[in-house]
Amino acid sequence: MKLDDQICYCFHVPLRKLTSFARRTRPVRASQMSECLGAGTGCGWCIPILKKIHAECMREQSFEEGESVAGLPETADEYAAARQSYLKSGNEKNRF
Repeated sequence: MKLDDQICYCFHVPLRKLTSFARRTRPVRASQMSECLGAGTGCGWCIPILKKIHAECMREQSFEEGESVAGLPETADEYAAARQSYLKSGNEKNRF
């Protein structure tokens, strides 16, 4: 996924915004990532990704264009399709 691709579809929060927030504020807990424009407080789909972003930022991981968060789908289209399946199923276990 690219830095400008949306991670939180409910509140339209891109990966770039989330990684910048994590580097800037150094949140103690992954749940504090929700302070970035409400990410993770809607349908819940992006919570695992917020946790991964938090963990990678705490390890001083940098996010450059073309790099991705470990475990994230390669493209925004794959991510959006997986989210649609998640929403249709109503089952949290259907995350990537």
